[in-house]
Amino acid sequence: MFNIERWQEIFEAISKNKLRTFLTGVSVASGIFILVILLGAGRGIQNGIQNQFAQDATNRISIWPGVTQKEYKGLGIGRPTVLKNRDYEIVTQKYEDLIDKKSAIYSVWSGNITYGKETGTYRVEGVNPDYQFIENASIIEGRFVNFRDIQNFEKTAVIGKKVATDLFKNGKKALGERINISGMIYKVVGIFKDPGGEREESRVFIPISTAQKAYSAGDTIRSLAFTMPKNTDFNKAVAESKKFTDQLGKVLRERHDIAPDDESALYINNSLEEAKKIYKMTDIIQGFFWFVGVLTIIAGVVGVGNIMLIVVKERTKEIGIRKALGASPASIIIMVLQESVFITLISGFIGLLMGLLLWAGVGPMIESDFFSHPEVDFNIALTTVILLTVAGGFAGFVPAYKAAKIKPIVALRDE
Repeated sequence: MFNIERWQEIFEAISKNKLRTFLTGVSVASGIFILVILLGAGRGIQNGIQNQFAQDATNRISIWPGVTQKEYKGLGIGRPTVLKNRDYEIVTQKYEDLIDKKSAIYSVWSGNITYGKETGTYRVEGVNPDYQFIENASIIEGRFVNFRDIQNFEKTAVIGKKVATDLFKNGKKALGERINISGMIYKVVGIFKDPGGEREESRVFIPISTAQKAYSAGDTIRSLAFTMPKNTDFNKAVAESKKFTDQLGKVLRERHDIAPDDESALYINNSLEEAKKIYKMTDIIQGFFWFVGVLTIIAGVVGVGNIMLIVVKERTKEIGIRKALGASPASIIIMVLQESVFITLISGFIGLLMGLLLWAGVGPMIESDFFSHPEVDFNIALTTVILLTVAGGFAGFVPAYKAAKIKPIVALRDE
């Protein structure tokens, strides 16, 4: 029940010790402020890492050839692994039920591309139709490479948004225009954008069959890329993906006479496994931030407890008179607890508000590859408030209990 006289006593006590109350409040507010800053930073790290993984399909498996570093079946080291169309066909047929999207890739890192008087050097990749989804590329005009392009060795090109901006000036439409790629004329049939930004949009996709023919690659491919069907259970998806990559590695190593433990001859990257490692690391970072923040709050709460002990000591005679006049131990405890919780909550709310305002103002201006949109959500703020309430009560309980045990006759003798 609301007791105006008790609140008047609290404000009177605070007004008599302004500096002491202010310093106590600062210790609590700074603890909450630091906690909010650390949690916002942890969320920023998580967002940045998630953005990095969003650039490609999260369940992507990529395979690149390397050079042998171990002898095997009488064959020496230093043999380059050369992937062929047949490797792609065997794998896609053998594991058809496990694969969602698939593509062989023939990459040219420095393709010279010209349109009229404009020229530039961009990465050119010969791909299969599914590669659009493996790369998370979104078509903004036209279409992507299709199966007819592959079958007929069509000279079609899908260009990134950055390439279109560089080559087609003054609002010139790129779709349907013809560009020169390393001496051959291609028709622009599509323009794409990519979550990875300009770096990923500085690419040109052409049919893989056309790329192999144009660059005299025969049936050689530079890499393979697959995705598996999505699974809502992350740990199960990681396990299935790991099993699939092990099977892929075994099949391809056997085909190319590579030692089973020769990691340098065949590189296999599993984005789900990498994501799991990164997410574990961010969880550890977030946990560490919580640990540091909570310790800081505890330091502030200890300060509140010490101050309340001093308050009880100063008001010993007053408490004795109250008890002599019939005040119950419960009322004494409530009196001390109320002041402790009030100081803690007000100080904590100020620290919380300052932290939220800081991230709201500064957060949008901080943007990097692995740090993005630092923020503290409502659930975190609510948890902090609950933590404050409990901490305020805990800080005042020992002094309150001590006050309730004071005997009136002893208190009245106190000087």
